[in-house]
Amino acid sequence: MAHYAQIDETNTVINVIVINNNSINNLPYPESEPVGQAFIASLGFTGRWLETSYNANFRGYYAGIGYYYDETLDEFIPPPPIDPIEPA
Repeated sequence: MAHYAQIDETNTVINVIVINNNSINNLPYPESEPVGQAFIASLGFTGRWLETSYNANFRGYYAGIGYYYDETLDEFIPPPPIDPIEPA
């Protein structure tokens, strides 16, 4: 399965989808990325879609909603942790 993250104008991940490897002609990354992007567009999805690795084999972390895409590093960066609320 191939995983693609939708990136908004601030490079924040707003959606992640999974598509069948047959839809990307069973190509390996990075050859698979433009094929997957074309497939996603053919389904009517708009926006910027980048391939992400479930096993973190490329682009750092597996992208999740709220992650940041750093173009210089070509990696997905997790959001900072949220401080737990102290009980009263």
